[in-house]
Amino acid sequence: MLLSPAGVEALRTALARAAYTSNGIADRLGPQATGGIARNDFRAALRATADLDPLATLIRVFICDQTEPEAAVAAALAPLTVAEALAGGLVERHGDGLRAGLDLEPYADDWWVLADLPVSSRPGRPLHSEHVLGIGGATQTLIGAAVRRPVETALDLGTGSGVQALHLATHARRVTATDVSERALRFAATTAALNGQDWELLRGDLVAPVAGRRFDLVVSNPPFVVGPGTTTHVYRDSGRVGDAIGAELAAAAPGLLTEGGTMQYLANWVHVTGEDWGERVAGWFAGTGLDAWVIQREVADPMAYVNLWLTDVGEAADPHRAAAWLDWFDAHKVEAIGFGIVSLRRAGHADPVVRVEDLRQRVEPPLGGQIAAWFDRQDWLRAHGADGLLDARYRAAEGLQLRQEATMGDEGWAVDRQVLAMPHGLRWTEEIDPLVLALVGGADGRLPMRDQLALLAAAHDVTPQELAEAAGPIVAHLVERGIVEPVTD
Repeated sequence: MLLSPAGVEALRTALARAAYTSNGIADRLGPQATGGIARNDFRAALRATADLDPLATLIRVFICDQTEPEAAVAAALAPLTVAEALAGGLVERHGDGLRAGLDLEPYADDWWVLADLPVSSRPGRPLHSEHVLGIGGATQTLIGAAVRRPVETALDLGTGSGVQALHLATHARRVTATDVSERALRFAATTAALNGQDWELLRGDLVAPVAGRRFDLVVSNPPFVVGPGTTTHVYRDSGRVGDAIGAELAAAAPGLLTEGGTMQYLANWVHVTGEDWGERVAGWFAGTGLDAWVIQREVADPMAYVNLWLTDVGEAADPHRAAAWLDWFDAHKVEAIGFGIVSLRRAGHADPVVRVEDLRQRVEPPLGGQIAAWFDRQDWLRAHGADGLLDARYRAAEGLQLRQEATMGDEGWAVDRQVLAMPHGLRWTEEIDPLVLALVGGADGRLPMRDQLALLAAAHDVTPQELAEAAGPIVAHLVERGIVEPVTD
C-alpha cells in the first residue's frame, strides 16, 4: 500500500470527520460551485472555502489543486501526520506550503479513489511509465456497461486504481484484481483498504496471474490503444501490435468463465480500407463458443486518435512520435479506429450468437442493464425455437413510436419511409416494411403470433405456412431488439 495500515485508518478517519465525500462537498459548495468544478472552473469553490476548516482545506488541496499552509493541511489530515502523507506521496511540498501529490477523489456517495494526478495538473512533468489513471471517460463507460447481478466471484483485469473492483465488491462475494504494474497494485490496495474492502490482488500480464481459474464475472479496462506495439505507459500500451489485445482477451475468455459467466471489456479496433470492420471483429470470437455482443460507441480518424493519446500523456509536442504512429497506420491501411464495449457470455450452447454493431446514439443508462436484458432475450429465443416463437404472444415495447417520411404528389401524400423508434432503453430506430408494421401493430398481447400471421395471410392471399417462414426471422429480430416483448402472464 501507499500508506501503512494505521496510516490508511488515520486517513479514513480524517476524510470521514471532515465530510470529504461527494455529498459533503456538494452540500458545502452549493450547486453553482459544484457545477463549476465539473468544468474545471474553481473560482466559486475557492470563494466558498476561503475559511480553512478541514473540509475547505481538503477541497482546495485535492480538488482545486491549491497550495495551502502546512498547518492547515496537517489539521485537515489529522490523525494522519504530514510526515506519513509526504512519505506516501499523498501531498508534496510546494513553495511555502503543501499541495496534492496524488489524486484523492471522493467517489459515489462514500468512497474514495487514489490515483496519479492527471497530466494537466502538472504541465511539463513527465508521466510515470506506470502512471495510474483516475476516473476518466473510459472508466465510467465500463462502470455503466457492467452487468450488475449478484455473483460469487468477480475478476478485474488491469485494475489500476481499483475503481472497477470497488463496484464489483457491491455484488460479488469475492473479488480478484490483477495488474502488470506493481505500482498500480499499491494504489489499488490503498483504495481497497481506504474503503474497508478486501480484494485478492495479483501481479501479472492480463490473464497470466489467474491461469486455470474461472470467474462468474470478468471486467477489464485494458491498455487497448492501437499502434505499432511500442510501450511507454502501461495504462495505455499493451505491447501488442495493432488491436491484438482485443482478440487476445476474446481467446482467453472461454477459459476464464464459469458456466453462465460474463466477460466485459473495452477495446479499440481498426477499420482497414477494403475490409468490413464488423466482420473483422466478429472473427475474434470464432471458435470460442461464447455469445458475443460488440457495441461500437465511437469512431476516430487516425490523426485525431494520435493527437488524443499523445496529449493524454503530455507528448503532444513530439512531432516525430506522431509521424511514426501515423506512418504505421498508413502502412497498415488503417482509415479509422473504433472504440466500444465487448460483452461475452458462456451460455453452453452449440450455436452461439455473435453480433457486432454500431450503437452511437445516446442510450438510457445504465447500459449494463440493457446488455443483461439482451442476453436474457437470447436465452428466451433459444428456449422457444422456431415453433415456440410463433406460438408466443407479444406486446409492443412501451412508448414505441412510428415515424413516417412522406412526399406530397399529385395524389396527395405518398409514404416513402417508415421507421420504428424506441424512446427508451437502447433507443433503436428501425426502418420497416408493411409486413413488419402489421406484425408490430397487432402485437397487443392477445393473440399468438401464429394467429396474427393467419389473419395477415388471408388478407394478402398467401398461405399461412409461407408467411410463417418469412416472418420467423423477423419476429426473432424484433424480440432481440426489444421492439416486441413476449407476454408471460
